[in-house]
Amino acid sequence: MKIGIIGTGAIGGTIAKKMASAGHTVKINNSGDLDKLNALAEELGVIAADQKEVVKDVDVIILSVPTIAIPTLPNDLFAEVPENVIVVDTSNYYPFRDADIEEIKNGKVESVWVSEQLGRPVIKAFNNLLAETLASGGKNPDAEDRIAMAVAGDDAAAKKIVAGLVNDAGYDVVDSGSLSESWRHQPGTPAYCTELDTEELKQALADGVKEEAPVKRDKAIKELSAMTSYPSHADVVKFNRALFSKNPKSEKI
Repeated sequence: MKIGIIGTGAIGGTIAKKMASAGHTVKINNSGDLDKLNALAEELGVIAADQKEVVKDVDVIILSVPTIAIPTLPNDLFAEVPENVIVVDTSNYYPFRDADIEEIKNGKVESVWVSEQLGRPVIKAFNNLLAETLASGGKNPDAEDRIAMAVAGDDAAAKKIVAGLVNDAGYDVVDSGSLSESWRHQPGTPAYCTELDTEELKQALADGVKEEAPVKRDKAIKELSAMTSYPSHADVVKFNRALFSKNPKSEKI
């Protein structure tokens, strides 16, 4: 499969590497200079491309940029991209980084907002795992305790294709419903960055409370930032689980 990835941070870069390792043809683009992009592409085993080329002649486009950067993308970025090309949104909204986006603050689902900014449908995926989990937590399909990832969207066929990419990355998939239901794996929910298996993730998605998520999200950022030293990956997962008394693994790590 041909994949174009815009954004090569901790999430986008890891996805690029995993997709290339799985045998997909991957092009990447970021906001950095060309020399650094070329060096990164060589390191990841992918192809560097400018913004117009990264979305050309691909089957899937993965947007892995901060939410605040979505409106800064060129208005004509998808003008010549066929409608059957799948667009995946991996973003998560954090006010301290992304400033105040009033519609999201007032309750609009993050990826619904992203879809509206882009003017085309998106699939929400690769957003409910920590970067370190995504980089090192993948397992073969028959492995025990395989971590699951949520995938949301309104196109069943597109979700099936994205689910295949998630499997290639080393994770099981839980269909979390329509794009409007993707709030169930936004920051501040039991499904967000808590490293659950398939059945546990299904339960966590069901246990989410939309109105409480922003409060939990901001509480987590405030408390993690106040720690005297940055917590380990395991400690962050444990912290996230402990935010929810009903989380299937709130007492485990």
